[in-house]
Amino acid sequence: MNIKKKSEVFEWLQAILIAVILALFIRAFVVEIFQVEGESMFPTLYDGERLAVNKFIYRIGSPQKGDIIVFKYPSDPRLDYIKRVIAVEGDTIEIKEGKVIVNGQVMKEEYIQGETPGNFGPEKVPENHVFVLGDNRKNSKDSRFPSVGYIPFRNLKGKAFFVIWPINRWRMLN
Repeated sequence: MNIKKKSEVFEWLQAILIAVILALFIRAFVVEIFQVEGESMFPTLYDGERLAVNKFIYRIGSPQKGDIIVFKYPSDPRLDYIKRVIAVEGDTIEIKEGKVIVNGQVMKEEYIQGETPGNFGPEKVPENHVFVLGDNRKNSKDSRFPSVGYIPFRNLKGKAFFVIWPINRWRMLN
């Protein structure tokens, strides 16, 4: 192999190595793709959809009410869950008579169908934690259940911001 060919091969290998390193960096720290499994976030998200999740956002800020987040399931950190933030640290949360009440105010939740079953609280969300619920309240294992409870910030993987698959359902998430 002549010197020109060796140089060209080296340049290709260098470009591939840089691309792999960049891809790994982006996946580890910036954006990751997660798949929705189950119906707990219906009608907002559908089983099988794939979401782009911003992994960087909670390194520079805190979760906000209404964020759709991906987090490590507290009882088994190998599992990832997708839910909506309903209350943040310091808020008082209560579920009574089918209504979600945060800081004494009944939430207006256009994204759910029906009422929220069960009773909860009133309880104050601990520091560095969030309270999450699925949008499909009758079919969601969320902060109402002791096996999930309040989600510590350290378990947060990121904020879902875009449905990327299937293509016919591409959309930004609020």
